[in-house]
Amino acid sequence: MKMNGHVKILPSPTSSVGHGVSPDTHRGWLLKWTNYLKGYQRRWFVLSNGLLSYYRTQAEMAHTCRGTISLATVHIELGDACHLVLTSGGRSYHLKASSEAECQRWVSALQQAKANATQMMHHSDDSGDEVLVAQPDRALTPAALKTLVSKLDDLSTCNDLIGKHGAALQRSLSELEDLRCPSDGNDKLKTVNERATLFRITSNAMINACRDFVDLAEAHSRRWQKALQYEREQRHHLEETIEQLAKQHNSLERAWREAPSTHTQGSERSGEVDTSDENEDVEFFDAMEDSPAFITVPASNHTQHGHSGGSVNQSITESMPSDWGQEDNDTSGSYGLQQRRGRRSRIPDKPNYSLNLWSIMKNCIGKELSKIPMPVNFNEPLSMLQRLTENLEYSELLDRAARCSCALEQMCLVAAFSVSSYSTTVHRTGKPFNPLLGETYELDRLEESGYRSICEQVSHHPPAAAHHVMSQRGWTLWQEITIDSKFRGKYISIMPLGNIHLLFHSSGNHYIWSKVTSTVHNIIVGKLWIDQSGDIEIVNRRTKDTCHLKFSPYSYFSRDVPRKVTGVVADSDGLAHYILSGTWDDKMESAKIVESSRGCVGSEVKQKTVYQTLPPKLLWKKYPLPENAENMHYFSSLALTLNEPEEGVAPTDSRLRPDQRLMEAGLWDEANAHKQRLEERQRLERRTREAQANIALEEGRAVEVHRPLWFEKRMDSETGESTYVYRGGYWEAKEKQDWSQCPSIF
Repeated sequence: MKMNGHVKILPSPTSSVGHGVSPDTHRGWLLKWTNYLKGYQRRWFVLSNGLLSYYRTQAEMAHTCRGTISLATVHIELGDACHLVLTSGGRSYHLKASSEAECQRWVSALQQAKANATQMMHHSDDSGDEVLVAQPDRALTPAALKTLVSKLDDLSTCNDLIGKHGAALQRSLSELEDLRCPSDGNDKLKTVNERATLFRITSNAMINACRDFVDLAEAHSRRWQKALQYEREQRHHLEETIEQLAKQHNSLERAWREAPSTHTQGSERSGEVDTSDENEDVEFFDAMEDSPAFITVPASNHTQHGHSGGSVNQSITESMPSDWGQEDNDTSGSYGLQQRRGRRSRIPDKPNYSLNLWSIMKNCIGKELSKIPMPVNFNEPLSMLQRLTENLEYSELLDRAARCSCALEQMCLVAAFSVSSYSTTVHRTGKPFNPLLGETYELDRLEESGYRSICEQVSHHPPAAAHHVMSQRGWTLWQEITIDSKFRGKYISIMPLGNIHLLFHSSGNHYIWSKVTSTVHNIIVGKLWIDQSGDIEIVNRRTKDTCHLKFSPYSYFSRDVPRKVTGVVADSDGLAHYILSGTWDDKMESAKIVESSRGCVGSEVKQKTVYQTLPPKLLWKKYPLPENAENMHYFSSLALTLNEPEEGVAPTDSRLRPDQRLMEAGLWDEANAHKQRLEERQRLERRTREAQANIALEEGRAVEVHRPLWFEKRMDSETGESTYVYRGGYWEAKEKQDWSQCPSIF
C-alpha cells in the first residue's frame, strides 16, 4: 500500500526504551493493513525475544498466531499520522497506532529489540557456537573438510614413522641383549638412545596431531550440530507454516460452502466475524470460471414455439411416457425390495482411530495412488469392483429409459443415470481397496431389480476392471475402467479412463460415454471433501444424438450452487431439444426447449444462445441416506449390502477378501496385517511372471500373459479400440458350483 505523506528513516536505536517499555517484552493493540477490501484491522501485537507476533484477539495467544516478524533483519520506517512500516524479506507490514505517544512507545521498543537481536546475531557469529544464518557455514564446509583430511594425512604419516622407528628400536634392544663383548656396548647403547629419541619425538608428534584433530573436529562438530539444529528448526517452522496455510484455506472453503450467498465482493455487514487474516494477503480477481454458452428463460404458459418457426404438435407431458416426470424421491424402488428380501441395513460402526495422513503421504507426492502403501485406516470396507457395481444404485432410470419411444427423451434419462453414479461419493472420502489380479465381484439382483452384474480385475498395473450388467428389463451395460490417480500434495486426482457402453434391446440405441475427474481435497490438514469436475459427452451411436454435460468445479468466487451440472441434449443435426440442470449430489431436471435465438447479454461481446423452455421436469432425485450413515462410512442403502456374505459366490469374490472383511468388523490391526500379506504375495507373483517373461523372450518363446477368466479382449468395429467384454460362463459356473478354474488369490 502506498502511504501518504513524507516517510523518514528512523535514527539508530539507543540502549534504553522510554516510557517504561521493557526491553524484553512489549504488547498492545495496533491497526494492521490487511487488503483493499478489509482495510486496516485491529490486531493484538506482542514483542518478545526479537520477534513481533500478532493475533486477532488476546485469547488467541494460547493457540493461534496469525504471523511473526523477525526483527534481526527488519527495516523500520515511520510515516505521518502514527504510521509504521516494517519491511523484512521483501514484504512490508503497514501498522497504525492509536496516538503519537503510543506510536513512539512502539518505535522505541522495536528499535531496542532490533538492536538486541542484531547484537545477539553478531555475537553468535563471532563465537562460532550459534548458527543463525546457515548459508556462510555451508560455504565453510568444503574448507573444513579439506583441513580435516590434511590432519588425517598427518596422523597417517606419524603412524608410519612410529611403526618404522619402533621396529628399529626393537631390533636395537634385541642386539643389546645379545652382546657378549662389553667393549661393543657403548656403540650399541648410543644407537639405542638415538632410536629411542626418534621414537619419542614421533610419538609426541602423533599425540599433538591427534590433539589438533580432536580439537578441530570438536569445533566443527559444534558448528555442524548448530547448523543441523537450525535446519531442523527451519523445516519444522516451514511445516507449521504450511499447516497453518492449509487450515486457513480450509476455513475459507468451509465458510463459503456453509453460506455462499453471504460472500459477495461488496461491502460486508459490520456484525460479521472478521476473517481478514485468513485472506489478508490475497489479491482478489474476477472469477475465471467458464460461463455457460447458453441462457434459459421460461416460456409463457399459453405460448409454444417451434425451433425453426414450426409449432409443437403436443405438450411435453403428452409426448412423455407415463413415468417420465415421476419423482424418484421415495424408497419404494430397489431399496424397498431389498428390505423385503431381508438384506442387511447396517454394518458395525466405524472405529475412531486417529492417524496422521500427512505423515504417510508427504513422501508420495507425484506418485500413482495405487502404488502408495496405505493402511486400512484410510480405506472403506469395499473394493473398487464393488464401487463400480454401486453405480447401479439408480438402475430404475435405465428401466424407464428402456420404455421410452423417443430417443431424445431416452437420452435425458441416460444422462441422469450417468450423473446419479456420483451421488454416493459426496461424503465418501475413504479409498476403496485395490482389487487383486483375478479378483471378481458379482451382484445378483434379478428378483429386486431385474439385473445381474459381474466384475473382474483384468490388470494390476495399470489397475483395470471389466464390468458387465445384463438386465431383464431391456438393457445391457458394459465397461472397462482403468484408474489413473496422482497425489499432488494437497489433493488427490482420480481420473477414470475408458468408456461406458449401454445398449437398449428393443430400439438398438447404443450409448457411449466416459467419466469425469474426481478430486479429494485437504489431504494435508482439514476436513476431507470430494469434488467432481469435467465434461461428459454422451453419444447415441445409432441416431448420432448427443448430450453434453458440464460438471462445474467448486470455486470460492462462484455464485453458483456447489456441485452444479448443466447439459444440452441435441439431435444429429446439432439442434438442441432439452436443457438439463441440477447437482450431482441431489437431483437432475430436464426442460424442453420451445424456442432458441442468438442474443448479446450485458456488455459481453460474445453472443450466447437464449433457450425458451417449458417448466422443468424431475428426472432423478437422490435417495436419503440410511439412519446412522455417518458412522457407517456414509454408505447408501445399496452399499450396505454389497459386502454382505452370500453363499455360492466364486472363491475370488471380494466378499471373501479377509482384510476387507476384518476392516468392516472393526478389527483394523488384523486387517492391516492381512492387507500387507496379500499385497506382498501379489508383488511376488508379479515378479515371478516378469522373470518368466524375460526367460521366454531370451529363448524366443511366446510370452504368457495373464488371461482373465470371464472377460476377453475384442476389437470395437467403430472405434478400432481393443476392450475387455464379457465372454460368458460365470453364471453357468455358479449354477453348477464349478469353480475349478478360479485361482487361489486370498
